[in-house]
Amino acid sequence: MSPEHKPKKLFNCLAIASPSFCRDQTLINEAKALTKKLVTNQTGERLGEAELTRFLKETGADGLIIGTDSLTAGVINAAPNLKAIGKYGVGLDRVDLDAVKARGIHFGYQAGVNKRSVSELTLCFMLGHQRNIFRSVNRMENAQWTKDGGSQLSGSTIGIIGFGNIGTDLADVLKPFNCKLLVHDILDKSKEAAKLGAQQVTYDEVLKNSDILTFHVPGNPSTHHMFGEKEILLTKPSALIINTARGSVIDFEAAAMAVRNNRLAGYASDVFPKEPLLSSDFKIEEGFYFTPHIGGNAAEAVLAMGRAAIDSLKQYLSV
Repeated sequence: MSPEHKPKKLFNCLAIASPSFCRDQTLINEAKALTKKLVTNQTGERLGEAELTRFLKETGADGLIIGTDSLTAGVINAAPNLKAIGKYGVGLDRVDLDAVKARGIHFGYQAGVNKRSVSELTLCFMLGHQRNIFRSVNRMENAQWTKDGGSQLSGSTIGIIGFGNIGTDLADVLKPFNCKLLVHDILDKSKEAAKLGAQQVTYDEVLKNSDILTFHVPGNPSTHHMFGEKEILLTKPSALIINTARGSVIDFEAAAMAVRNNRLAGYASDVFPKEPLLSSDFKIEEGFYFTPHIGGNAAEAVLAMGRAAIDSLKQYLSV
């Protein structure tokens, strides 16, 4: 860090909770420049309320970087030394912002920092399903030569649920495929949609008319199980459902049952109601395409998310 970018003061102790951040040595080295002492989460797992409370009590940290860890009012009230928090990644559903504000704690957050990473994984799910890539790989591994190239993504109708940073970026990524884009959002995004060649419609219209439905909404009470048995009945049996948002958004069991009963053609998900999803918890069959929450985890996105958190803390220290 050059002298002109050095903060005016340092944290006594900076705690890093995010496992993903902790695994990146470049980010760890950059974070060290902000503090007299750096402590990292050594469990390799996201910290729940009890674990994060214990972590902060043991370290006495006055600075913190969190990912998808549970930052509740209880955690905040149990950490009297805490002065500033940097958010690694996107999504604030596990952060009690009111409690943070009530304590006067600095909170740094940059929305959309990993949007291209998530958009690209979503595109992979689309292409893998449409062109029968996933099924073909699986069958080749089982010595089956089944020559079925599926159908092109080009010309398909794509329903994008949630037209924020990731939803709009996905629409941009899909431009070369000349798909028909239908979007749904709780806000009026018709102008933004039109600029990207998309049309904003009602939720029911998206469900009824899309060949692929992809969800990009936050995890909160209003989106909990927004796609379940009732919505499945409105959806084309030939449709692929993609969730790279939050595990609570889709009724996991209802979607899985629909695929098994040929009521949906496929279910692709990077997020789950309980993580990690272990192979012993769910038998992967044809029509299911699951990844271990890697949507925003491309190497470039990890650095971008980490540096956004570091920069927010650097701003606090420079005041």
